[in-house]
Amino acid sequence: MKLELHKLKLDDVFLIKTSLFVDKRGSFIESFSEKINQSLGVNIKWIQDNESVSKKYVFRGLHFQKDEYAQSKLVRVSNGKIIDILLDLRKNSSTFMNFIKVNLNHRNLLLYVPKGIAHGFISLDDNTIVNYKCDNSYNPDYESGVNPFKSNLKINLGVDKKKIIVSKKDLSLPSIDNCYVF
Repeated sequence: MKLELHKLKLDDVFLIKTSLFVDKRGSFIESFSEKINQSLGVNIKWIQDNESVSKKYVFRGLHFQKDEYAQSKLVRVSNGKIIDILLDLRKNSSTFMNFIKVNLNHRNLLLYVPKGIAHGFISLDDNTIVNYKCDNSYNPDYESGVNPFKSNLKINLGVDKKKIIVSKKDLSLPSIDNCYVF
């Protein structure tokens, strides 16, 4: 597998491009291999795979796990496309409280999200499928997040806010001013 690592504007966050093989039958990618961890210079044991299926304009996030349940993630879109949003909550990071948006689609892109980054996305297609590996177990007692709609983050999702579908749980998350930091 050939890998291209692209450092993004948040500390330790990378977009990873893998090889894509296309022929008359369709396409093939190796969606994960230990080479990814080696390229990132991390020694991570991925212990959980998650998958979400979303309708068009569903917003999920910005989520994270706290303390000993903090999670690194390896995100991949297997169908559709999303705008992925990442917010750095690591107070010792040079990019603390900065956010970025990353366009991901079903081709051959992976996004590495280290611990301490709040993560979310908006789906741009019906039946958008997002898969992500986590290096720690989910624990609802350590779950948290940030509601970008009641903060001064000024994230332009490029979608009319009236069309965005958000869960009640995500709408109840605190603003950036009242969120947990690592």
